[in-house]
Amino acid sequence: MTIRNLERVIPSIPASDGAGVKLRRSLGSSQLARHDPFLMLDEFFSDDPDDYLAGFPSHPHRGFETVTYMLDGHMQHKDDHGNTGDLGPGDVQWMSAARGIIHSEMPQQTEGRMRGFQLWLNLPAKEKMKPAAYRDIASAQIPVVSLNENVKVKVIAGTLGQTVGPIRGGSTDPYYFDLRLDPGAVFEGALPAGHNAFLYVYEGNALVGEARKPLPHRAAGVLSDGDRVRIEAGENAARVLLLAGKPLREPVVQYGPFVMNTREEIEQAIADYQAGVLSKGEIGRIKIS
Repeated sequence: MTIRNLERVIPSIPASDGAGVKLRRSLGSSQLARHDPFLMLDEFFSDDPDDYLAGFPSHPHRGFETVTYMLDGHMQHKDDHGNTGDLGPGDVQWMSAARGIIHSEMPQQTEGRMRGFQLWLNLPAKEKMKPAAYRDIASAQIPVVSLNENVKVKVIAGTLGQTVGPIRGGSTDPYYFDLRLDPGAVFEGALPAGHNAFLYVYEGNALVGEARKPLPHRAAGVLSDGDRVRIEAGENAARVLLLAGKPLREPVVQYGPFVMNTREEIEQAIADYQAGVLSKGEIGRIKIS
């Protein structure tokens, strides 16, 4: 048994995306701030409608997956194939852009809190030109495990003991847990050795590994290899995302919303978008357990 250590801290930085939505970006804040197969993690959180009302108007993607996890507020997804999905508190959309999709993500509220995350997860070269697919996952479909009275874990992807999340398997075999820890509480759980893993503390702060290295609020923490993770809340309650995936070990060439393996593939994606054929083909549904 090897408990993973905290190897690197990536502070989140203020950023904006879409039509000016204010957010904080940790992974993806630079090309050096990636952790294969994870490309980017954004946190959006505001009580001020001016920070989010403009939303994310129609835009393209190719070559990777986006995972949107809502904590508060309502967001609506629409794509160029006529599909519409509504995300409310606790809901998740897991979308594989693959060959291409053009969609929008727009707030369905004019006041109140908007809070959540968007994760970008890379696809292997052999899957980048497959048909796009997505699945909206209601909060009620996502299991919550109470390990004890002080630790609760929402299992969005992967497995925790005998509990299986709605997304599992695939080329990167992703794990996506949302941990809620009372002050001083400790989570210790298994992750596959060889998976790359990181944490993101979005409430409170955490102590990581046997060395109890501090990971501050609104920072991502890259973990060493190992088969177990230990996370301890500080003097206040903590909420922490734990993410892990099988590394692809392939070249990454990114141009905005396109993530491919070569410059030539990026140029083709731009040409396809300009020609109106980026998302040609059917949209599938991602199978959930």
